[in-house]
Amino acid sequence: MTAILQPGEGPMRGVYLPADPETVFWGRLPCASDAPVLEVDPGVEVTIDTISHEGVLDDQGSDPIAFFAAHGVAPDDVLRDAVALTTTRTRNPDDGPHVVTGPIFVRGAQPGDLLAIEVVELLPRVPYGVISNRHGRGALPGEFPRGDATVSIFATLDAPDDRLSAQDRAFETPDRHEVGQTASIPLREGAAERVRFPANPFLGTMGVAVPGDERPHSVPPGMHGGNIDINLLTVGSTLYLPVLVPGALAYVGDPHFAQGDGEVALTAMEASLRATLRFRIVPADDDFAPFVHRYGPVVETPEYWVPTGLDEDLRESMKKAVRAAIAFLVGGYDMDEEHAYAYLSAATDFDISQVVDRVTGVHARIRKKDFG
Repeated sequence: MTAILQPGEGPMRGVYLPADPETVFWGRLPCASDAPVLEVDPGVEVTIDTISHEGVLDDQGSDPIAFFAAHGVAPDDVLRDAVALTTTRTRNPDDGPHVVTGPIFVRGAQPGDLLAIEVVELLPRVPYGVISNRHGRGALPGEFPRGDATVSIFATLDAPDDRLSAQDRAFETPDRHEVGQTASIPLREGAAERVRFPANPFLGTMGVAVPGDERPHSVPPGMHGGNIDINLLTVGSTLYLPVLVPGALAYVGDPHFAQGDGEVALTAMEASLRATLRFRIVPADDDFAPFVHRYGPVVETPEYWVPTGLDEDLRESMKKAVRAAIAFLVGGYDMDEEHAYAYLSAATDFDISQVVDRVTGVHARIRKKDFG
């Protein structure tokens, strides 16, 4: 059985940042006026605990011990920091659901630079998670859920987990960052038969603070990153974000064990992770920096460059992703625009990141090996 990674217990690398009530935001994201909870130098490994919002929300009783007990989870197997959150903090009903840990001040980061967030390791803190659908949310609002209440499906990890770190890359498929471990849910309420799917842990929210003193809502992603929900951000991947305030003031949260592109029901398999990250600064005079400041977040995986497009209208998100991909090929590989457009049409997949976060997302997967 997967070990329960309670706060301060179990494997940790480098500097450790717990997710206690003093180091998390709930429903809002940091802005320039927020004080950092940690300061680090670039290149230092930082192990960060994150808390899933599923099991702590009002429509689930705001009592994670009682909520998970209904699914057979013993009190000692519920995360103590999740319990501390609900007993010491309240969430404004107009705010988002997400719990994010931070902000982290990265020494030397200045507006105009890029912050590169490298995913070094992701450890499940528990062997279970939740997939929820709520009225007015998801790809089919008004159709699902069919009753009045939130539907929360309890999901489990099927196999003893190991560290999802670099040595596990041998278990990947050629197309996805998937490891050998699987998760599952019942075919029907109370059924013994289960459907199994690959566990593919990643952080749905990775971001930097915005200028000013107004904290952004946690749901819509933007130039600052935030709730971008790109499932390629697994171990070995890097997210590039524009630095908007001194020190960047980075934060992470919305941990997932698995998510399909689109995230159609509203949530993915939401479950708490312990993440080890490295922060690196790309200076403002690097040719890549102006691109990200203009076109928005970019993901790099061992196989792909991944420009993004974000907009409330999914069609506009697609257009923005295509424009960003063309500009990336022109600037990065010295293609002309017509040849870049043709290459993208012939060889590049444009995936829907999500359609449920007010601002929809599309991302392109440009294969590195195509360019030698």
